[in-house]
Amino acid sequence: GTRSRAEGERSDGIRPPGSREKVPRGPQTRLALDVCPRASCTESRGAFHLAASALGPGRVVGNGGAFKRSLLLSALSYLGFETYQVISQAALVCAAATVFRVEEILEQADYLYESGETEKLYQLLTQYKESEDAELLWRLARASRDIAQLSGTSEEEKKLLVYEALEYAKRALEKNESSFAAHKWYAICISDVGDYEGIKAKIANAYTIKEHFEKAIELNPKDATSIHLMGIWCYTFAEMPWYQRRIAKVLFAAPPSSTYEEALGYFHRAEQVDPNFYSKNLLLLGKTYLKLHNKKLAAFWLMKAKDHPAHTEEDKQ
Repeated sequence: GTRSRAEGERSDGIRPPGSREKVPRGPQTRLALDVCPRASCTESRGAFHLAASALGPGRVVGNGGAFKRSLLLSALSYLGFETYQVISQAALVCAAATVFRVEEILEQADYLYESGETEKLYQLLTQYKESEDAELLWRLARASRDIAQLSGTSEEEKKLLVYEALEYAKRALEKNESSFAAHKWYAICISDVGDYEGIKAKIANAYTIKEHFEKAIELNPKDATSIHLMGIWCYTFAEMPWYQRRIAKVLFAAPPSSTYEEALGYFHRAEQVDPNFYSKNLLLLGKTYLKLHNKKLAAFWLMKAKDHPAHTEEDKQ
């Protein structure tokens, strides 16, 4: 499992849920609800006098039908322009309100995440599962995955949640390919799904997973979690059992591979970016040093992992 208490996706402060601001209902908002037809009478009279003065009295009398058609078109054009302005203003107000609403939801979601309120967070975000906002969708992917990892979640529910999380992460990436968090959670969710699809799919997915972790690091070099996850990728392939290596060589011309030294480099880099950010990073530093037969440094990092405060179920494990 992989989870960070210091995602780094938001730079602003977190406001507890409940401190909501109201969207002001000013003149523009009222216009959106009441496209006032009362102006048409006076504006039509103005258009009539304008058209009459332009055509001249003789032409008005001599060709009444043509004049009426011209007058009607002038009035309709004017009213159409006015209506367009009103609708445009209303659309801007609506868009601003939508942005404000999303920001409010994200602040509440981040507060619940930092508080460890996994189930409340999931309940909040699933109300907006049809959203087109990438920031909301990757958080929903993360929340779905966190619910799947709870001890009270059945195996059947866990599988459904894992695939659900992948769908949300995929949509987040489609909406914003510049979001480092969308790349990160897409890679995490692909890895989770691989547990249900066999060794061949898991190895095939490894290339995609690595690509998205590397992209996440490129987009945000200060995100310790993405760096840590790249370290896990290296560690996993460094310790791959011999029989899996043989399968990989049969299935792929150039199967994924790595070393413990590469993994160690990523774990140290993550620790430099954000010291003590994650108990599992400390644990894997210790385990990697054990693999490299450095018992002294292994003991140092394993002791740090043991003394790290346990905030989540994963930390306790």
